[in-house]
Amino acid sequence: MESDVVLLDVPLSFSKHVRVYSMPIRHLECGDVPLANADEVATFSTSKRNDEHLSGRWLLGHCLGLWGVKDLSVLDIVRDEHRAPRVVFLQGMWLNTPLPSFSISHSNGHVFLALCESEFDIGFDAEPAERSLASNAFDMISTGLELEQLRLNPDSSMMLWTNKEAVQKAMRKGMHLNPRKIKISIGDLEQHISIEKSIIQLGNWIQNGYQMALALRPKPSALLTAEERLLESTRLAMLDRPDWGVGCNTNRNNV
Repeated sequence: MESDVVLLDVPLSFSKHVRVYSMPIRHLECGDVPLANADEVATFSTSKRNDEHLSGRWLLGHCLGLWGVKDLSVLDIVRDEHRAPRVVFLQGMWLNTPLPSFSISHSNGHVFLALCESEFDIGFDAEPAERSLASNAFDMISTGLELEQLRLNPDSSMMLWTNKEAVQKAMRKGMHLNPRKIKISIGDLEQHISIEKSIIQLGNWIQNGYQMALALRPKPSALLTAEERLLESTRLAMLDRPDWGVGCNTNRNNV
């Protein structure tokens, strides 16, 4: 399946931090996907959802290898209270190498994966470019001046929707963040927006028949495990005290 993976273009302003990949959705067995969780997969009620999920996790594992993370056996995917996923080291590994943030999207038989450097949260969405939202749904995603602009420019509905989905993912809230509260300038290919004290960089483009949107924001604070906190405090102590170490000072000083 490696030959099916395609590295996509991204707007130049994102290219330093982000990589986006895609591949066709395949039927896979859970045991053949290292980053899949069998308990989560067992909850899926349709083969379509099963194939989407496993293809996304396979693509994530493959592209982590391209990023430089070679040993998937030490990794786990965890979800927060809004079910936003992130990749972490398994407890007990005592590793704190920065791991990339990621966002996965499924559309029209393809899975998409966006990876970025660990200091950012990322959101990505893709939909067939020829699609548009029904006009009676416009007021479900927009209000005020934005809604007026959307009604005047209905062909921009899919660009607006993918933007808002990307922002929901970058904010790690999904549909817990009301799309009507996300205010976007319709028609701008790149922009910065402010929401909930976060500044989000947005980019849009069309490739291979898909309308694509990327959202990037600096992480407001690190989400650390107990092991990561201990490793980080040890690192800071060593920086603060060059003579600090683990073991017996007497033995070390007598060498």
